[in-house]
Amino acid sequence: MLDPNLLRTQTAAVAEALARRGHVLDVQALRSLDQQRKTLQVDLEALRNERNVLSKEIGVARRAGRDTQAEQARAAEIAAAVSDKEGQLTAVLAQWEEWVRTLPNLPQADVPDGPDESGNVCVRSWGEIPRFDFPVKDHVDLGTELGVLDFAAGVKLAGARFVVLRGAGARLERALTQFMLDLHTQEHGYEEIAPPFLANPQSLLGTGQLPKFAEDLFALRDDDFYLIPTAEVPLTNLLREEIVTTLPQKYCAYTPCFRREAGSAGRDTRGMIRQHQFDKVELVQIVHPEESAAALEELTAHAAKVLELLELPYRVMLLCAGDMGFSAAKTYDLEVWLPSQNCYREISSCSNTESFQARRLQLRYRDSDGKPQLAHTLNGSALAVGRTLIALLENHQQADGRVRIPPALRPYLRGEEFLDVRAS
Repeated sequence: MLDPNLLRTQTAAVAEALARRGHVLDVQALRSLDQQRKTLQVDLEALRNERNVLSKEIGVARRAGRDTQAEQARAAEIAAAVSDKEGQLTAVLAQWEEWVRTLPNLPQADVPDGPDESGNVCVRSWGEIPRFDFPVKDHVDLGTELGVLDFAAGVKLAGARFVVLRGAGARLERALTQFMLDLHTQEHGYEEIAPPFLANPQSLLGTGQLPKFAEDLFALRDDDFYLIPTAEVPLTNLLREEIVTTLPQKYCAYTPCFRREAGSAGRDTRGMIRQHQFDKVELVQIVHPEESAAALEELTAHAAKVLELLELPYRVMLLCAGDMGFSAAKTYDLEVWLPSQNCYREISSCSNTESFQARRLQLRYRDSDGKPQLAHTLNGSALAVGRTLIALLENHQQADGRVRIPPALRPYLRGEEFLDVRAS
């Protein structure tokens, strides 16, 4: 959530920054609403002051034995007026809060301008794009022929955009998950968390999924819970409404993720690219504001390390203002090479949300003067397990139909060097 003081005192600058994201701020309506707040607060203060003065006068009059009927009548009028003004102020503040919660974060100054992904900038790339001397297969054909991906069973059990992993495919997914968790906890210094896979509305409000993106969430029909769209939600909420004594805090978690994929009809309908349920290892950092820029670079490097150890070519894209997520002030996307599509595809987003989420969460630390201040929060996929599995199958496919297992992953697969039908 944006700083209310910033909205009130630098409205034009905020409007200009939001325009970079394609969001039009109704400045006139904002100022009108704020003026209503100011007027009501001034009126309330005047009424309360009059009430206090009158109360003292009534006390003096009673001690002197004078009749206070007129004063008491006025006191009753003031009490009614105060109650009415308080109700109006509560309504205006609720309207302000509801409006502000729909405003996205402001992009950092070094975020490039652009309306959509066409404005993103490649920061760096890693690895050699593989060259094959045989017809390249996509992960659907590879997985089906190896007997490790069963899309028909996924449709039978749940519907479109679900898949069943069998035998070696299930082991490969589990191996990738364990490999990522070990890397981040043992080498990168994250604390592993096993959170609930359900979240209450307050948690989703805190990280920005609600109210704006309710249509992309799976809600339980008879209970006040949602299936989590990402482990970012529970991890970032761990310290909600707390004053943190030690920074940074670094968490990682494996969870399944559940998304309706609203608005993606017709996109990536083949295979596992865009699923309603997928596994992910998520990283979250909670840091001092002065450290958040460096923390974003670090977190992105931690996610990229997974791809390097798995020998998967990738590039790092700095997202433009028009392509960033709602809560982000700056985002790097990691895109992995997919031979079957002859292009890079997103496999991770790493974002610095600055104090945007912390303000919603009231997640704070104490400064050198002991005063509570808002922390900065960051998050990133490290990585989406299903898309990593896809990239591994396609980039390491062999002419004989097998798939080479990178050395870093072999200890998690009983030392096997290849995935083939016999491994299933």
